[in-house]
Amino acid sequence: MKGWIIVGILAVMIYYLATQTRHLDGPIAQTQTLLQRAKNKLDAMTGTHIIKAEHKLSTLKNSIADRLSSRERQEFEQILVSPQAAAAFKDEFCNMRTLSHPVFSKDNLQLICDKL
Repeated sequence: MKGWIIVGILAVMIYYLATQTRHLDGPIAQTQTLLQRAKNKLDAMTGTHIIKAEHKLSTLKNSIADRLSSRERQEFEQILVSPQAAAAFKDEFCNMRTLSHPVFSKDNLQLICDKL
């Protein structure tokens, strides 16, 4: 019973130091940094990569640009200006049953709509 009382008192002291004072801020920050480094190393070892949504448009540009003619490429650049422009293009040209666009061929328009 005496051991549990000592453990309880130590837990209360650590809780007090961690929440009400700044004595443990340095060690807590060091521990969090160490854990973040370990997580980064584990992600690097397992090959896990985070793909951000902002990179989706740039990777789309690289994958489709070689298929497009120069006029289509210029029009495609206008679509990729911002995520809002891409969403507007998708709403206007990709939700119809018959795909048609004044600049893009039907196959290229289908590919762009699939990738967006």
